[in-house]
Amino acid sequence: MKFKLPFILLLLAGFIISTPAQKVYLGDIDGEIDLGMAPYITRVVNEAEKNDADAIIFRINTFGGRLDAATQIKDAIIGTKILTIAYINNRAISAGSLISLSCNKIVMVPGSSIGASTVVDQSGNKQSEKYQSYMRSEMRATAERNGRRTDIAQGMVDERIVIPGIVDSTQLVTLTTDEALKYGIADVQVNNLKDVLKAFDLQGAEIVRINENWAEEVVKFLNNAIVSSILIMIGFFGLIAEIKTPGWGVPGTVGIIALALFFGSSYILELASIMDILLFVLGLILLALEIFVIPGFGIAGIAGIILIFASLFLSLTPSGPFMDFDAISIAIIQLTGAIVAALVFILILAKFLPKSSTFNKLILADEERAEQGYVSYPSEKELVGQEGIALTTLRPAGTAEFNGKRYDVVADWEYIEQGSMIIVLRVEGVKVVVKKVKEKVEG
Repeated sequence: MKFKLPFILLLLAGFIISTPAQKVYLGDIDGEIDLGMAPYITRVVNEAEKNDADAIIFRINTFGGRLDAATQIKDAIIGTKILTIAYINNRAISAGSLISLSCNKIVMVPGSSIGASTVVDQSGNKQSEKYQSYMRSEMRATAERNGRRTDIAQGMVDERIVIPGIVDSTQLVTLTTDEALKYGIADVQVNNLKDVLKAFDLQGAEIVRINENWAEEVVKFLNNAIVSSILIMIGFFGLIAEIKTPGWGVPGTVGIIALALFFGSSYILELASIMDILLFVLGLILLALEIFVIPGFGIAGIAGIILIFASLFLSLTPSGPFMDFDAISIAIIQLTGAIVAALVFILILAKFLPKSSTFNKLILADEERAEQGYVSYPSEKELVGQEGIALTTLRPAGTAEFNGKRYDVVADWEYIEQGSMIIVLRVEGVKVVVKKVKEKVEG
């Protein structure tokens, strides 16, 4: 017996030492719920699953926010098998109540509230029945999944639902901590995080707090309505500048980078789909073909611009049940504003930049005129006044034949069909400017 007791104690000590410590992950849902919060919560859940956490606590204090963002967060939470706890510290209003209901357990500090989940627009006005019906079904299904009263969950969205003892048919349901406990919406009242751990036998657990990282902050910043509009404006400015100037330069490169940032952040936040991005890339390819391969500006360039517009519009509008007239109107206004701003910016630069001292330092001001004997390429001055035929369609550039010789020509502000008779108006350096010969009317 003397030998057995130390051996048993040694085994027990080894068992205690080898038993892994409990691990709890902590994420914060604080302030306005926006699309930038969804990737953060998804990362919290993924890291907790990867590290075999025993529970995830979401500390909630919010007046709500975007319904599509709340839906993404809800889907991330209900998709895990780890114990999830909504720790309501002050309030979980509107979209915050949907997120709270998605957790396995709800705990509230004294004086907190949960509810008031009717869907409103940016002005605070009640949205259409389509939105309300969608939110009712989300709240009902989420409450049902975790064994909570579906009538109270729906009553948080629709004031027409009567909950005996709580509200009549004119009020939305918003519950205090005591009421939430009484009607089975909340599970435990707590005063602090230590009480939360104690309520679920997690005392002594390692707390792993996950904060938003710099990448999530950048994505959230880029998705801001003002910032995204500026990115679109810069993108259009660069593309328009490249269309108006030969070759490819800095404006086009900056424009592509700005649009890539816009589409990248929109894709991460599930606003832009792969199809939207493919439309944009195809539009760029057609536009590049028009600039570098096809002379003039025609069908390929127009199709490219249309595809670019369509991809941007689709990336600015939410999908599914969130698509309505208001969302479309906002997207149109944002896109139109960015285009107008880009055009105004180009006009301002074209007018004032050549007059600035900084610009003059970057260019060669001295001119070497042809009249002084300076020529970089033999001029075709003798063609002025001669008639020929357009070998290709001029829109406005193309090829023509004069006296059996082919020349590169440019139409003078008109579209000239292949085979038309043309006349040379003037020669500007190496550019031969032509116009269509008007047919004579026989008398």
